[in-house]
Amino acid sequence: MENTPPKLELITKYFQDFTPRQLEQLTALEGLYQEWNQQINVISRKDIGSLYEKHVLHSLSIAAAFDFPAGTQIIDIGTGGGFPGIPLAIFYPEVQFHLVDSIAKKLKVVSAVAEALELKNVTTQHTRAEEIKGRKFHYAVSRAVAPLKELWGWARPLLKNLPPSASGDTAYPSGLICLKGGDLALEIQESSTRPRMMEIYGIFPEEFFKEKFIVYQTK
Repeated sequence: MENTPPKLELITKYFQDFTPRQLEQLTALEGLYQEWNQQINVISRKDIGSLYEKHVLHSLSIAAAFDFPAGTQIIDIGTGGGFPGIPLAIFYPEVQFHLVDSIAKKLKVVSAVAEALELKNVTTQHTRAEEIKGRKFHYAVSRAVAPLKELWGWARPLLKNLPPSASGDTAYPSGLICLKGGDLALEIQESSTRPRMMEIYGIFPEEFFKEKFIVYQTK
């Protein structure tokens, strides 16, 4: 892609269809997180220099594996510093993302980043997922927040089916999509779920993504 900032080359290596506005937003992430991380530590100090690989591209593995129709509603459970929600919201401007976390200072950073990027499709809520009442979402996403048993217990009551108009556009029914790593056999067994597993290294053949997975459990 012509005129791609060097820092984004790892991203545009796998995604070629970003608009100029999306490239601006992705480029701005580094400075925003570096600035906020000096005040509130939401990203490990040793990882801030690898933001685009370990956080942005990792989050976008979901976008490489799933296609969310316009109007889809997604909750990011335990969003932390805004991952995977913020990169996904940049990627899918027509999809609504609700980013929740139980730690208020982390959501302060997330809200500030979303505002600076002018992401109109992001809302935040200081709460635990299990305390959310009266709202439903088509998908829940999460990254390394809790064991699958707990995640599925939180996500399942919050899920609703895709509308018929949208379900024809996607092969993926409503469900939980989470990013996990390592040997998950025992964790899956204890969760009493039968998720679909996708190796991220098969999507992005970078050393960092070895033994990292997208775990997808349908409603």
